[in-house]
Amino acid sequence: CDLQGLWRNELGSNMTVLATNTAGTFSGSYHTAVAATNKQILVSPLQGAQQHPGAKRQPTFGFTVQWQFSDSTTAFVGQCFVDHHGKETLETTWLLREEVLSHKDTWKATRVGTSTFTRIK
Repeated sequence: CDLQGLWRNELGSNMTVLATNTAGTFSGSYHTAVAATNKQILVSPLQGAQQHPGAKRQPTFGFTVQWQFSDSTTAFVGQCFVDHHGKETLETTWLLREEVLSHKDTWKATRVGTSTFTRIK
């Protein structure tokens, strides 16, 4: 499973992953189709790492997205799966941390969810 390429999730968000280096790190961009803001959605950078690049057929990985249009950051962790037809799927779980004004509001600052990405190119 090669993470490099263009991916889309079930909500229509697009992600571009650039080549993974020999250490397993990669960068790219994320263009979300959904956001809890009235601001214009902008393409945002991502940075990540893949476990044992090239050694595993269905590797685990993680990446963070630094949103360019809001005061939040999202961390994704997941695994790449390849079915018997060669179709690649990224199954991820994410945590989004939003900036809050005070410590007492921490209870509402983190969201959790899942996303499934399929390769578009």
